[in-house]
Amino acid sequence: MALSSSWSVPLRLWLSGAAAFLAATLALAAPTQLVSRQSITTVSQSAIASYTPYSFYASAGYCSASATISWTCGTNCEGNPTFKPLASGGDGVTVQYWFVGYDPSLKSIVVSNQGTQPSAIIPLITDGDIALVNLDPSLFPGLDSSIQAHKGFAEAHSKSASDILEAVQQAITTYGTHNVVLTGHSLGAAISLLHTVYLPLHISNLKITFVGYGLPRVGNQAFADCVDAHDAIASVTHINNKEDPIPILPGRFLGFHHPAGEIHIQDSGAWLACPGQDNTDSQCIVGDVANVFDGDESDHDGPYNGVEMGC
Repeated sequence: MALSSSWSVPLRLWLSGAAAFLAATLALAAPTQLVSRQSITTVSQSAIASYTPYSFYASAGYCSASATISWTCGTNCEGNPTFKPLASGGDGVTVQYWFVGYDPSLKSIVVSNQGTQPSAIIPLITDGDIALVNLDPSLFPGLDSSIQAHKGFAEAHSKSASDILEAVQQAITTYGTHNVVLTGHSLGAAISLLHTVYLPLHISNLKITFVGYGLPRVGNQAFADCVDAHDAIASVTHINNKEDPIPILPGRFLGFHHPAGEIHIQDSGAWLACPGQDNTDSQCIVGDVANVFDGDESDHDGPYNGVEMGC
C-alpha cells in the first residue's frame, strides 16, 4: 500500500506552525560545525543489493503484529524467508507495530518499527510534535543532559521500548549473538535510531547496525554526535530517495541534525554516499531539496532498489 499521503498532514502542521522559520531556513548558510567535505562516492551495485534484506524488514514494519509473528506478511516476509520471528507488538494506531527476530543469513537479531499510516491520526500528530526535549532518564539513564530528541518521536519510542528491550534480551539468550540490526522507514526509522542509543544503556557488548529509510531528523547536534561516536554502533546508514522532503524535516534552524551515514538515491537511480552530517552538496538530500516545496512526497515510500514501503 502506498503511504505518501500519510505525510500531507504533518507537512501542513510543520508549514503552518513555522512559516516564518521556513523563510529563515532558506537563507541559512551551511552550519559552521560541518567538517570539510570528503568525496561523495558512488555505491556499488553489490553494495546496493546488500541493503535489500533491510529494505524488506523496514517495509514489513508496516504489517500487523499477528502477520509478523507468524511471518506471513506477503512479499515483505518472502524477501527474508529464513527469518525467525520471536516477538511482535503494537496496534498500529496508538503504538507503532514492531517485531524482533533472528536472521541466520545476517547472523543478527533484527528489530523493525512501523512508519506512519495515513489512517492513524495519533502518529500523524506525533510527527508534528517537534519540540526538542531531554530523553526520559528512566529509559536513558546517565545520558548527557545536552542530548535532546524530537518530543513526538521520543514518546513513540517509549511506548514499546521496554517490550523491545525484553525481546532483544530474549533473542540474545536464544541465539547467542549480540549483533543487532535496527531498521524502519519514516517514523519507524526515527524510533529505531533512538534504539541505537537506548539499547546499549541496558545491554552490554552490543554491535548495532542501523539502516533507516526516509529518516526525518531525530535529535539535536549532541544527539547526532552521540550516535556517530557511540562504541556500540558499528554503522549508521540512512537512505533517502530522490526528492523526498521528509529527511530535511524538522529543519536545522530548529536545532535538529542528522548523524552521518547518508546515502542519496539520485533521479538517475544511482546511489551516492554523502559523508558527514547534513551534507549540503547538491548531490545529497539537504542540497537537492532546499525546502519542502522542492520535495516530492511520492518519493518517500521508494522504491529502494525495487522495494516500496508498506504492507
